[in-house]
Amino acid sequence: MKKMIALGFEGSANKIGVGVVTLDGTILSNPRHTYITPPGQGFLPRETAQHHLQHVLPLVKSALETAQVTSDEIDCLCYTKGPGMGAPLQVSAIVVRVLSQLWKKPIVAVNHCVAHIEMGRIVTGADDPVVLYVSVGIRRVLQLSNDPAPGYNIEQLAKKGEQFIDLPYVVKGMDVSFSGILSFIEATTEEKLKNNECTPADLCYSLQETVFAMLVEITERAMAHCDKKDVLIVGGVGCNERLQEMMKTMC
Repeated sequence: MKKMIALGFEGSANKIGVGVVTLDGTILSNPRHTYITPPGQGFLPRETAQHHLQHVLPLVKSALETAQVTSDEIDCLCYTKGPGMGAPLQVSAIVVRVLSQLWKKPIVAVNHCVAHIEMGRIVTGADDPVVLYVSVGIRRVLQLSNDPAPGYNIEQLAKKGEQFIDLPYVVKGMDVSFSGILSFIEATTEEKLKNNECTPADLCYSLQETVFAMLVEITERAMAHCDKKDVLIVGGVGCNERLQEMMKTMC
């Protein structure tokens, strides 16, 4: 039997990626391009969308060539519907709709998620847009680059952290709030660094442990309510090895 093949688009933040995958989960290609801003700066929706628009079609060509498939062999087109940055998300949505009309292929829209049930397991998207927004605050203070990904340099610094700093921790049922953490970082971080009360590594370590603990807690609560034992982590923040470790321990 012919294998079902999907062409997927992800462009909800500063990375635009196009992948070819079979129904059994085999990844045939996964080229991507990241919008890199100067150290300490975040990425604005308009400029990010312009970046995605510039690179999306070359990525489609690269994905098909690497996978050694043609458009005729593609069975469906998938794209991230949301949440995320509106303008970058629109780029993927428009390109997918145009290709759908040209190639006569069906479309599947996929949502990021915090924790929901899918095919008998809990799926957590680590609430990528919100976590990335929090990371912008600490990257701005510490003048960290978002190359190769927004959270990568925070993750590497966090591995060297030794002192845990108490940060606001707000979980209400299945809802989390990161506004207090962002306000704390912007209000007190520079002073703590100046007075040698902590190191940049300590701040990154504390931020990771606090934010990820909140995400793990609500995922565990969802598992308990639904009597599930498996978790599938998706999204850019899900690439963080510490988050994966904490989720595995919880499971």
